[in-house]
Amino acid sequence: MTARTTARTTKMGMGIVAALLAASVYGVGYWMGHRQAPANADHEAAAQARKPLFYRNPMGLPDTSPTPKKDAMGMDYIPVYAGEQPDEAPGATQQIKISTDKVQKLGVRTEAVQRKVLDRTLRAAGRVELDERRVYTIAAKFEGYVEKLHVNATGQAVRQGQTLFEVYSPELVSAQREYLLANQALKDASADNLPGLQPGMQQLADAGLARLKNWDISPEQLAQIKAAAAAGQTRRTLSVSSPVGGVVTEKKAVQGMRFAPGEVLYQVADLSTVWVMAEVFEQDIRWVKTGSRAKVHLSAYPDNVFEGPVTTIYPTLKAETRTVAVRIELSNPGGRLKPGMFAQVELGNATPRDVTLAVPISAVIDSGTRQIVLVQRGEGRYEPREVRLGVRNDKDVEVLSGVQDGEAVVVSANFLIDAESNLKAAISGFGHAAVGHHAQGKVEAIDAANKELSISHGPVASLHWPGMTMDFKVANEALLQGLQPGSAISFEFVERGPGEWVITAVQPTAHAGH
Repeated sequence: MTARTTARTTKMGMGIVAALLAASVYGVGYWMGHRQAPANADHEAAAQARKPLFYRNPMGLPDTSPTPKKDAMGMDYIPVYAGEQPDEAPGATQQIKISTDKVQKLGVRTEAVQRKVLDRTLRAAGRVELDERRVYTIAAKFEGYVEKLHVNATGQAVRQGQTLFEVYSPELVSAQREYLLANQALKDASADNLPGLQPGMQQLADAGLARLKNWDISPEQLAQIKAAAAAGQTRRTLSVSSPVGGVVTEKKAVQGMRFAPGEVLYQVADLSTVWVMAEVFEQDIRWVKTGSRAKVHLSAYPDNVFEGPVTTIYPTLKAETRTVAVRIELSNPGGRLKPGMFAQVELGNATPRDVTLAVPISAVIDSGTRQIVLVQRGEGRYEPREVRLGVRNDKDVEVLSGVQDGEAVVVSANFLIDAESNLKAAISGFGHAAVGHHAQGKVEAIDAANKELSISHGPVASLHWPGMTMDFKVANEALLQGLQPGSAISFEFVERGPGEWVITAVQPTAHAGH
């Protein structure tokens, strides 16, 4: 054992003796935040009649005992009676204590934990698109030429059955002539009373008519072809009409052009119903159900809200955006909703949820690995409580465990506005780090490597401590400059953690003050 260690141990023992002597002078005064017992004899008798609930560590460490005992420095554990610390029983969670005026300065506000129904509303970006079931393409099933255009611009509105263009097709004219010849032969066989030829001629006529039908010739035009065949004539051109009323969204037909079978010449869309495709984020898709109602807001019509059902949730995820497409169907009278418009979509729950415990979202401190709420345990006293969370909406979040109905939780305090702060920093700023204590004493030993001072100090009124010798950490190495064993100092210190005392300021004095 080194000389320094021996001297330090001897002085530590002297400090313990001094502390015990001070305790006898102060009577039954409590250390570490406890006031002295009343001197009044009646109060003293009443205190003796009470039975201590437990005994706590005199240096503030989180250690209690059901029976009287001493700590490592020989100090007696402090008895705690009913009514003195009702919320700090053995095994209880450590609480944060701040003064009433500091509560007001920090703007601390609490709300009660309540049971409520959390209807989750999701917001997503979307766009207006064509209803794919109402888009029609016009393509001929035979080869030919565009003879004349009747609808010659994209975006033009058309009626169902309105003529789009006329075509000339050698194949069409040839098919008409075959039908004409077969029909004429059938008439001649009937006129010449040749019943053996009639069935064959009838089959040829029916085959020619079926060929025209297979080319999607409309019944009206077939009737015109029959009438022309009866008169011994064929039609040179054929009119192609729109199968539906709507808007021309694509026009490839040009007057005089040649087209092949199956080539798309027009596209017509019925805009009486449109789709809104919303992009819902991956983590929210489980809350969207088919059949739920959706509200759609468009910049073009800020005063209107369009509503429709969710008809389809697409089975694939877009890897680039981590979103799933959700389809909403809207009626579009007057064609106000234009394909390509951007939309803001609100998606509600398909079915109402059960009543559940909930707290405001602002009450939760998320450290990254766990979620904490501060439960009010009394005037200026708060208990950090770990909670398990569930569904949330814009204001509240479901609490699955950790709090009970009616408990008050902190929902606002301006020192918690930094979302990056962890729980330890938040709690330190909330309570201990803001409380400073002053004392005077003499430096007994210096441990520069560990940034520690052994100080024999006088009584500390703010903590109800008697004079003693103990070790302190220093906040930074600069505080050690100019100090040496035997130096008389005045210093300020704080409790950085349970039982961890740190000097934050030091000033040499003419003599030790104890």
